[in-house]
Amino acid sequence: MAAAPQIPTFQLAAGGAGDLADVMRVMNSAFSPSFGEGWSQSQCAGILPLAGVRLIVARDPDGEPAGFYLERRVADEAELLLLAVDQRFQGMGLGTMLLNEFADQHREGPVTQLHLEVRDGNPAVAMYERFGFRAVGRRKDYYRGHDGIRHDAVTMIRDL
Repeated sequence: MAAAPQIPTFQLAAGGAGDLADVMRVMNSAFSPSFGEGWSQSQCAGILPLAGVRLIVARDPDGEPAGFYLERRVADEAELLLLAVDQRFQGMGLGTMLLNEFADQHREGPVTQLHLEVRDGNPAVAMYERFGFRAVGRRKDYYRGHDGIRHDAVTMIRDL
């Protein structure tokens, strides 16, 4: 019988502008340009210095970037702006680990609600639903892929 594949132990740490090259590497692996979901490096760099914005980077045991999330907190709401897992590490529970970290950071208040937007049809919708998010709205034609095709965004919330 073959041994089960080893799942790496991921380390999460606060990130900053010096991590943007790694963030872009993960984003380019995780998001297809067909859907227009990924951000540019300049978009990420522009939001990082804003109040309430936080970047968390996940690394494998060799220090290689494996995933990240970017969030913004305003008053009693926290919004998950981006969450990405490099294709090499998908299916290993890292997305759930990042979501847990995001929620855990806000369990003690003042945040009472988590928000996110995701492309309709993105497989991550199922993960968000398992995590307790529910759809509350839709933004028609919100994302635009490199081929010009538009895709709706689903707005989701989770009460803490």
